Amino acid sequence: MSEGINQDRRCFLSSVAKTIAAAELAMIGSAEAQSSRGAAPDILATKPGTNMSLGTLKQIDAGVLTIGYVEAGPADGRAVLLLHGWPYDIFSYVDVVPLLASAGYRVIVPYLRGYGPTRFLSGETFRNGQPSALAVDVIALMDALKIDKATLGGCDWGARTANIVAALWPERCKAMVSVSGYLIGSQDAGRLPLPPKAELEWWYQFYFATERGRVGYYKHRHDFARLIWRLASPKWNFDDAMFERTAASFDNPDHVDIVIHNYRWRLGLAEGDPKLADLEKRLAAFPSIGVPTITLEGDANGAPHPDPATYARKFSGRYEHRLITGGIGHNLPQEAPQAFANAVADVDRL
Repeated sequence: MSEGINQDRRCFLSSVAKTIAAAELAMIGSAEAQSSRGAAPDILATKPGTNMSLGTLKQIDAGVLTIGYVEAGPADGRAVLLLHGWPYDIFSYVDVVPLLASAGYRVIVPYLRGYGPTRFLSGETFRNGQPSALAVDVIALMDALKIDKATLGGCDWGARTANIVAALWPERCKAMVSVSGYLIGSQDAGRLPLPPKAELEWWYQFYFATERGRVGYYKHRHDFARLIWRLASPKWNFDDAMFERTAASFDNPDHVDIVIHNYRWRLGLAEGDPKLADLEKRLAAFPSIGVPTITLEGDANGAPHPDPATYARKFSGRYEHRLITGGIGHNLPQEAPQAFANAVADVDRL
């Protein structure tokens, strides 16, 4: 789940941020406010839950991984990479993919390390879940697929990964759609205590910090994920079949190691890869993102997430924020595929 509450640790809710919030909120509108622009004319209408399958799964060696992914749309279309989070998988985009493919985009949706058929090429490779490692995986995948530049879209871990790619490799990112905004964090920020209510929202992070939590997640990962789905999207009426399609991806042999390391690393309780130290140093400065960006937020997001006014200044290029109404929770692409696909098409023209 997203690390957005760490914006508090970086003082985005300071008096300075509040002073500038009014000016920044001029950039922020609801989904209804976007109707003056109109939805992208080349995106068809759809309803959530329309599709049951993402099509044929492909596999490619990229960096330290062999990555499982789906691809749709014309091979010569403008590339869009869609990145999932935890505890979700590529089915977050099951209704988004056909919308974008029918509009002429080449859409690629990979399983992150530790999910589905994605595997490490070597049994000796450090099972590293730190955010910069996931971003390096995206660059490796783009290289393997010979994609020079793509629009990136993401939710939860996927949004953070897209943020990192856009910040560190802007030449590879044409534009970005990021659910819950700016999610770049650091270990130093993660070590700082939060107010009690905010700490409570991160209960699972502290659970994962213990050996009991690691064993518990290993034993009950499917039930754990179902609980998170309900807490993070309290108004989302997903059914058992929908959940089980995604839950199968948690049977990856590296899944528990990646998830536990990710959350322990954030708190400074686990070491990262020394080879990524320079990248982490750059990220610790919380770099601005200059590529065209649309950020999205659901009106019923039950997961920790920042107020849009606290991160608007982090996007120095062309930028919009959209509040998606109607009881939309944390897994926004799957709950509101039309709004997400429209944002991808619209950001492509910003």
